[in-house]
Amino acid sequence: MMQATERPPGILISAPASGTGKTTVTLGLLAAFRAQGLTVQPFKSGPDYIDPAFHAAASGRVSVNLDSWSMTEARIRRLTTQAQGADLVVAEGSMGLFDGVAIAGEAGNGASADVAALMGWPVIVVLDVSGQAQTAAAVAYGMAQFRKGLNVAGVILNKVASPRHEALIRVGMEAAGIKVLGALPRKAEIALPERHLGLVQAEELPRLEAILAEAAAFVSAHCDLEAIRAVAASHAAQTVGLVPPIPAPGERIALARDAAFSFVYPHLLEEWHAQGATVLPFSPLADEAPDPSATVCWLPGGYPELHAGRLSAATTFRAGVTAFAQTRPVHGECGGYMTLGQGLVSADGTRHKMLGLLGLETSFAKRRMHLGYRLARPHLDFPGLAAGTALRGHEFHYASILSQPDAPLAAVTDANGLAVPETGSYRMTDGGGCVSGTFFHLIAPATVISESMS
Repeated sequence: MMQATERPPGILISAPASGTGKTTVTLGLLAAFRAQGLTVQPFKSGPDYIDPAFHAAASGRVSVNLDSWSMTEARIRRLTTQAQGADLVVAEGSMGLFDGVAIAGEAGNGASADVAALMGWPVIVVLDVSGQAQTAAAVAYGMAQFRKGLNVAGVILNKVASPRHEALIRVGMEAAGIKVLGALPRKAEIALPERHLGLVQAEELPRLEAILAEAAAFVSAHCDLEAIRAVAASHAAQTVGLVPPIPAPGERIALARDAAFSFVYPHLLEEWHAQGATVLPFSPLADEAPDPSATVCWLPGGYPELHAGRLSAATTFRAGVTAFAQTRPVHGECGGYMTLGQGLVSADGTRHKMLGLLGLETSFAKRRMHLGYRLARPHLDFPGLAAGTALRGHEFHYASILSQPDAPLAAVTDANGLAVPETGSYRMTDGGGCVSGTFFHLIAPATVISESMS
């Protein structure tokens, strides 16, 4: 069964590399257009939890992740129906515009360009022009010509040093036929604070509303909002086919949700709800236990290492999850997995006792970045999924494994098909329950498996 849905005009904000100001520009545009009375729908290209939370604060609408390595074209198209009723789509890319993995996945290699090309969204490139002038035009021209069928509609210059600096860059852009849609002077005051996993979470910033207002004013003063809206591509109704939903892990899902466990992809929650599942949130930091009527308990990722002392002292949470696990499945992703383990060593070297339902010991005193796409095949039935089901996900953390003694949960490979040691683990309980955990965050079941990953 197919259905036609209206799609508002949209743009994708990208750059040649990370750290150029994409997020600040995206937030400024979302807040500025919203202030004009427009309904703006945000999206994020790639697996990211932090940026979408800021998008939601700036736009007033849930920001949804779109990922060409982990999602089929049909799933991406269906997720973009979230924009129904909006006046404009503003999507934010990840890394550089064309950056992805070497081996393609479901609908591409994970590059933001894949999503822009698929949806027909023109790209606006944010250029950090520090230390260069006309050469910036060569970079922009190269990006505009690199991929056929992709529309690079213009650039926003960032960190412009002076009017003379801007004039020189504009000379180069005019010669290259590149439209300049904005020129932002250096302004560190609206830079968002960062942490080892990227930006600080939106809920942790007491000045968030003020920061968003500053970003909106800054972008409005130095960008041509009318021209930016004009380059957004309008499209007629698109046909969207039915997409098999990601199976819900249970009928009633006790879901940890607070500052320590906030990494849940909106599309997962939406698909669980669509299947009739009931989500029952609880807060470990408030020392709450999972709802006893739940059929499964799910501990998402987040920043448990920043709250390890409180989690260690949360006796009601500990007793509740331990009792729950005796008869029903409990699963943790990344930070949730670490919380299910024996202990977690924080960055200052202090060991904090965790739930002890798995033998895992992790440490942030010995930091090592783990980053990349993951393809996993669980060795046993996974909550909602049969053993052997190929799953696509993403791993990003700085924890070191000190001990992982339990049985491996899955065979896990990276995007190149190479095995990774972060297999997750599981343990059966005496009452017939199962405790499991992974370092990768589930995005979607895999439908395309390359030979190198088989």
